Amino acid sequence: MPDRRLPRAPQPQVLADSDDALVLRTDVLVIGGGPAATWSAISATEAGARTVLADKGYCGTSGVAATAGTGHWLVPPDVVRRDEEIGAREVQGGYLTDRTWSDAILDEAWFRTELIDGWGYRPARATPRPPTFALRPGDRTFAGQSPDYLRFLRGRTKRGGARILDHSPALELLVDDDGRVRGARGYQRQLGRPWTVLAGAVVLATGGVTWKSHSLGSDVDTGDGHLMAAEVGAHFSSMEFSNFYGMVPLGTSMDKNGFFVRASYWDHEGVPIHYRNLHESRAELLAASLRGTITAQFTQFPPETRARVRESMPNFFMVTDKLGVDPFTQRFPMDWVQEGTVRGTGGIHLRDRDAWTGVPGLYAAGDVTARDKLVGAATGAGGPNLAWAVATGTWAGHAAAGAAARTDDVALTALRGSGERGLRPSSAGRRTTSASGGEAWRDVVAAVQDHMLPIDHAAFRDDAKLAASRSALDALWEQDALLVPAAGWAGLEAIRTREAAAMLATARWVVRAARERTETRGMHTRTDHPATDPAQAHRLLVGGLAEPWVSVDPEAPVTGALATLPAQKEAS
Repeated sequence: MPDRRLPRAPQPQVLADSDDALVLRTDVLVIGGGPAATWSAISATEAGARTVLADKGYCGTSGVAATAGTGHWLVPPDVVRRDEEIGAREVQGGYLTDRTWSDAILDEAWFRTELIDGWGYRPARATPRPPTFALRPGDRTFAGQSPDYLRFLRGRTKRGGARILDHSPALELLVDDDGRVRGARGYQRQLGRPWTVLAGAVVLATGGVTWKSHSLGSDVDTGDGHLMAAEVGAHFSSMEFSNFYGMVPLGTSMDKNGFFVRASYWDHEGVPIHYRNLHESRAELLAASLRGTITAQFTQFPPETRARVRESMPNFFMVTDKLGVDPFTQRFPMDWVQEGTVRGTGGIHLRDRDAWTGVPGLYAAGDVTARDKLVGAATGAGGPNLAWAVATGTWAGHAAAGAAARTDDVALTALRGSGERGLRPSSAGRRTTSASGGEAWRDVVAAVQDHMLPIDHAAFRDDAKLAASRSALDALWEQDALLVPAAGWAGLEAIRTREAAAMLATARWVVRAARERTETRGMHTRTDHPATDPAQAHRLLVGGLAEPWVSVDPEAPVTGALATLPAQKEAS
């Protein structure tokens, strides 16, 4: 068992710490606070790098992972098992995955989570593996609930020597004259002061974007990292697969469960609804919901398994208990919540298995990145996303530490802020208020939600709808003065205007990519192109702010049994 003793990395240097400002110098800055961010910080400190982690909320409790399970996708390092598991995801994901990446992700997740016990991880209480998943020889489980897991990762991050800035959203990246990312600026909400961190390298682990749909824990996921990455030249992949809808008991936001995939459904007239793989597409159920409220019942759990199911995800059953519903024996009305890129697939395109974004000094991990190489056009909900977070977080932290070691310190005066939209006007114009008299960023958010949240618009697409969305969202982007905070980039209002700008930017990329993919594949449903086109078995890249662009990813999906791919694995 590995030694629990943990060597501490050197502390970041404090350049200023007053009521007016905090300025730090470090080797690695990690922006985010969930599993990908903490694994990044842990990996960086393991490499001996001075590390700062800045979270929008309180690291260990904020974001979607805090209310979810801990079911990592863990597959033993056995070629036959890997081929079986990866092959199933390949089919489900519309043949857009990459087996060499999938194998590497599973290797890293298996190894890193194996270290947890040796590090002293002891959940408050053991959580049984849900009977939905059968254990096989060589398998292992991951114990505990998310609060246990995230609390432990926070503690491990701090014990390794990293400094954590809670309630400290980042607002922009800092770059030098060569375009290299060298830190970030943000605002500490509870202390009411700006912060600046000078760094040798930066890791973005800010999560996905749900456009404030009120998916449980996701209202902090507003695309901040996507916007910051685009401003320094990064681009994105598979943004068309960013319309995954979570299932919730009607009137709630409780979308954190995996039990709906083993349920039976009836439409508003009581007619059974037949469906396919709900991880791949939920089109049949979504279409029925447009005709009226549908009902669900967890019919595929034998009575002897139900106690274990309840214990494996108590927060979901707390909600059904309050509603007075036994979901195993009673039908209950259900609804949908847009989960965007969190359970969708799109995000920052990673160039290699250092989790590099293609921008000097900038790395990324977790849900802010595209998971298409792992799950393709289908959702990575739960296990695959957690495995991706562990692996890319580890890679990004280690690579960022290495990059920082090769980089000299730089003075703050030699850097410039890269943020514009939502921080500074990029053209002449005056700040405006909304039609209701409030701040105009609220109108921007509402307008974006009109295009990104409704099922009949975001789940069922056609060229006319997408063209209308493109025109409306582009027109909003051109109204620069709508998103200029009164006090410049610092202050609470700048956080809101910046969030609105990020939600608008991500929505524009989604619409561009969705219009380009003239077929139905995975969660992307085109009612005017209902068939899957074999000629479009490629990933789409998208980027740009003023003029978004779309192109085919020159790196083709990698399919076939792992045993037949030694050359590709060696080369990558």
